[in-house]
Amino acid sequence: MRGLREFNFDGLVGPTHNYAGLSRGNLASARHVGKVSNPRAAALQGLEKMRLLMRLGVGQAVLPPAPRPDVATLRRLGFGGSDADVLANAARGDGHLLRVTSSASAMWTANAATVVPSPDSGDGRAHFTVANLSTMFHRSLEATTTHAVLRAIFADEAHFAVHQALPGTTQLSDEGAANHTRLATEQGTVHLFGWGKLGFDAEEPAARFPRRQTLEASTAVARLSGLSDALFLPWQQSPVGIDAGGFHTDVLAVGNESFLMLHEHAFVHHRDLLAVLREKLGPTFRAVLATESELSAADAVACYPFNSQLVTLPGGSMAVIAPSEAFESEPTRRFFDRVVAEDNPVAGVHYVDVNASMCNGGGPACLRLRVALTDEECHAIGARVFLDEPGCDALAAWITKHYRDRLSGDDLADPALLVETRTALDDLTTLLALGSPYDFQKP
Repeated sequence: MRGLREFNFDGLVGPTHNYAGLSRGNLASARHVGKVSNPRAAALQGLEKMRLLMRLGVGQAVLPPAPRPDVATLRRLGFGGSDADVLANAARGDGHLLRVTSSASAMWTANAATVVPSPDSGDGRAHFTVANLSTMFHRSLEATTTHAVLRAIFADEAHFAVHQALPGTTQLSDEGAANHTRLATEQGTVHLFGWGKLGFDAEEPAARFPRRQTLEASTAVARLSGLSDALFLPWQQSPVGIDAGGFHTDVLAVGNESFLMLHEHAFVHHRDLLAVLREKLGPTFRAVLATESELSAADAVACYPFNSQLVTLPGGSMAVIAPSEAFESEPTRRFFDRVVAEDNPVAGVHYVDVNASMCNGGGPACLRLRVALTDEECHAIGARVFLDEPGCDALAAWITKHYRDRLSGDDLADPALLVETRTALDDLTTLLALGSPYDFQKP
């Protein structure tokens, strides 16, 4: 990371935050389906986590929500008339298409893109490849807006390359940074890409839950980013871990610089993986492995200790930013006690309340996209996305002004909600100096 500073680009929870249970394989999402949500409280929770990171001295930035309900997609699906007519017609029957097109899932920006910093890329620019998220329909709707937003922020093509999502096919299903970890020491750098299936395998094995990331997608992202073979390390996710609810790599593993924390069911042949990493990264690389007997995969999926953020503090030590649910679990607490006690860079664990996100299956790590930038690259960004205390206060005021404190599934058909959301995002793009990245803002 020499010459680089890492920023966590957190996604703001959107005004339509609700519990629709849309993601098969995401156990928390399924458990809380139909629950009435509080979008205002959810967004403020996420903002408080950002404040904590900022106060710890970690680089913190923000990404805006996607416009929802997605009326344009509903029109493509055959619903016509005024916007109010479209919402009313989509709500008829079981209303599933309205719920799908109203999801606030873009808040989980770990799925927004895969990021390769400039020292590792083929052309000396920072590369962003937008994730197509093609396994889940509601998430696949994010890619176009994500590309527009990232292009608005990382607009200087002398420093940044923002790639469109891969073709949205089953064979090239790409889940973004949730399946990507950059590890680096003085000896070397490795980009570890977790993948769940071979995209062009004609006989996909029977499985409890979908394998979302394909090897072919990971390889294409590495190719677009100009990663050399020496830096690119694809490794298969454990089918046992996926079927336990570890649908992304970051549900059962998290890494940062010289340190990797993982469950034995995160990857197949995990001991071979650790041996390869030690060979490539050298003696300063450290790893902590949780076995099934110490911390079951079921507990890890329920409490998300590995979907925590692992960040470097200004003094050089590391901290884990974990969900409060992990503190409430005795096996998880004991595991973290061992992590802090062992010979590795982790000095402490900070527990945060992101329950609104956790109820939909996203922990602290899901809420952020890691972006490592040089000082020159930071200065090339004109948007006001880097946070300080006044910026956090302004966002809190914006949330309080525009967000509802109660939202049920029936409320998604309310035409006033669509107007409220568009008004809020209009104000936000002005606040963040993003221009007009949304389709509804265009004449």
